[in-house]
Amino acid sequence: MGYTMIEKIFKSHLVRPNDEVKPGNIVWIKLDVRSARDFGGANVVKNFNKYCKGDKVNDASKTFFTFDCQAPANTIPYANNQQVCREFAKSQGIKVYDVNAGIGSHVLIEQGLAVPGSTTVGTDSHLNIMGAVGAFGQGMGDIDIAYAMRHGATWFEIPPSIKITINGKLKYPAGAKDLTLFVLKEFGSAGLLGASVEFYGEAVETLSLHERITLSSMATEMGAIVGLIPANDAVVDYFKQRSKAGTIDHVKTDGDAVYTKEYTLDITGLKPLAAAPPSPDNVVEVDKLKEIKVDSVFIGSCTNGRFEDIKAAADIVSGKKIKGNIMAKIVPATGEVYQRMIETGVLQTLFNAGFIIASQGCGGCASGQIGMTGKNEVQISTSNRNFDGKQGDGKTYLTSPVVAAYSALNGYISYE
Repeated sequence: MGYTMIEKIFKSHLVRPNDEVKPGNIVWIKLDVRSARDFGGANVVKNFNKYCKGDKVNDASKTFFTFDCQAPANTIPYANNQQVCREFAKSQGIKVYDVNAGIGSHVLIEQGLAVPGSTTVGTDSHLNIMGAVGAFGQGMGDIDIAYAMRHGATWFEIPPSIKITINGKLKYPAGAKDLTLFVLKEFGSAGLLGASVEFYGEAVETLSLHERITLSSMATEMGAIVGLIPANDAVVDYFKQRSKAGTIDHVKTDGDAVYTKEYTLDITGLKPLAAAPPSPDNVVEVDKLKEIKVDSVFIGSCTNGRFEDIKAAADIVSGKKIKGNIMAKIVPATGEVYQRMIETGVLQTLFNAGFIIASQGCGGCASGQIGMTGKNEVQISTSNRNFDGKQGDGKTYLTSPVVAAYSALNGYISYE
């Protein structure tokens, strides 16, 4: 019997090579990347010093801190927490991707550290975004990450694998975010609970890297452990230019692998979608929301903060002005994205249209980095969560950058 993607990745990283790899078994696996962000990072240091006092981390070259929740820190506690991490990193020889770097998961991809087939853990609940490049990523608790840093390994229960084939082609103005919300609408927040999901089909295979990131970034909201997309040639070439890992391989499921469940979906004729409050799986067509006025717009996050996402918005608002009463905000995912915005004129276009451009980071998802919503305000956000209180006291609708940009221009939820 063959292996699924998650089983292949785990099998290649077994601490005990003879362990049986099958769903439900608990195995210890080696970790290629161990990371902690500014949120939780100080507690990782605290636990490391409590349980491993005087010890060195397993491999400093595979251990990282990434500051993205408050970049730069806008509260004294956050500033102190970041400094705790910096001092620990200095004593251990650990690389810090500081407040100018951007969202940690994206930085690990850009730096060629989380490559196809690799394993990454950290304190970010959306670290399973690594599924976008055919890699395993997982957010874990502070003690777990402290242990991972010390030993370079951790245990996991091998999850069941679910195969989802998505047929059809995306047609503008529908895009990867709409495809993602479509999957959420189909399965809800518990339909894929605890599973390793593999995405296939024409609609998925044609996705570019930034679009794959959008889909995999919301595996958490689907209840999945990870959303894996087999790396295509373009993704492999991307890492060949950036990684020092040597050979970059496609990780593919064996032909005789066994899935717990298999589903086939079709996105033909898909229209722009939105997740209405108070949950990401409360998905409706944007056409049904066109009478709702908008007070603020946020374009960014680990789901839609790539250059292509932001450029899509810039193309829509170029030469125009957003509604005067709307607060529209842009937060690039990383410093690399910000640099491209400058070099291509995208930043100037957005600024001229009336957008506020913030420093790279998690933006609206990290309470307060770029402002919050007030009571009764309606916000359009390209992020992945719209729970009550997540981005303030207002109501948040999750959409694509296209819908966000048009909504900023028109003053109500729209996509044209």
